[in-house]
Amino acid sequence: MDGYLHLSEGVSYKGIWAGKVPEAEVKGEIVFFTGMSGYQEVLTDPSYKDQIVVFTYPLIGNYGINKADAESLKPHPAAVIVYEAERDGFHYESDISLTAYLENWGVPVLTHVDTRTVVKKIREHGSMPAVLSAREDSQTNFMLHRDLKVGKVSSEETETHGKGDHHIVLFDFGFKKSILDGLLQKGCKVTVVPYKSSFEYIQSLQPDGVLLSNGPGDPKDLEKQLPQIKKVIEHFPTLGICLGHQLAALALGGDTKKMLFGHRGANQPVHDQETGKVFMSSQNHSYVVDEDSLERAGLSARFINCNDGSVEGLSHLHLPLVTVQFHPEAHPGPGDSEFIFDEFIKLVQTTKRRVVNYA
Repeated sequence: MDGYLHLSEGVSYKGIWAGKVPEAEVKGEIVFFTGMSGYQEVLTDPSYKDQIVVFTYPLIGNYGINKADAESLKPHPAAVIVYEAERDGFHYESDISLTAYLENWGVPVLTHVDTRTVVKKIREHGSMPAVLSAREDSQTNFMLHRDLKVGKVSSEETETHGKGDHHIVLFDFGFKKSILDGLLQKGCKVTVVPYKSSFEYIQSLQPDGVLLSNGPGDPKDLEKQLPQIKKVIEHFPTLGICLGHQLAALALGGDTKKMLFGHRGANQPVHDQETGKVFMSSQNHSYVVDEDSLERAGLSARFINCNDGSVEGLSHLHLPLVTVQFHPEAHPGPGDSEFIFDEFIKLVQTTKRRVVNYA
């Protein structure tokens, strides 16, 4: 059955529903992912909460869905758009097809859309509100309800994993399982806490270090948590990833801004200004730290995106802090930046149990 993608910019695209036709129109901010593989990791990444994801690679779903590669318990996009969706999974680990998996979770899939043209439109006009509809002449209101998406994906209770030598508290703003796995593989005991956790609660857990995770939405929507995050950064060695990187900058007095269409893919080149090396990275973000705001926050840009010069990571003049806009755990993507976990562990080792106020 035919379906339609309507962009707020005023253009519509015809496609074919894969599976059940949604009973109501589906709204969301439309974004695109450029990786050739890794669709399962993208779908289960909480950072995509309520977005409409366009996959640029023309065939999606050919190796199905398995139990090992999920980054969370369920898919998070509001809808998925592809050129062609394979209805079978041709891989020995495949448990279910992509279309059946998404249908089980009520995520609509629109296929045979000219995704190249859609992506060109997004690159020209930016990420924008979009609507999926069974009607060609939809007259819907494109206004998106602004809500705190982190609250929809964060843990409600504290959980502890592993028995390593270093105790890391992981602030859950919508973390990917691979981040937890990366810490466990480095010999860490990890305590995952809800995003609203106070500094006093974190202090009571007696961590050796703190990780501020990735997550969905505008970092400024978490303004109420910034004072608590600032105290945490001032007292414990801290690693910020993606949204956590942006929150660290805001908490210390920096600023963030929205990008035209963001970075989403597994092929973003990053320059490490400390070592002079360039590496490829996996990314997923709509917002970026404003480089002009760093000096007043005591921060400096250590990592820079080679394509557009945007800030990809920070260091602090005095505090034991490292932040990255990219994903060192990758999944999907290259493992070039896994060294960030090693740097963080070294930072933890050299400042272990030093509860000091650097302010």
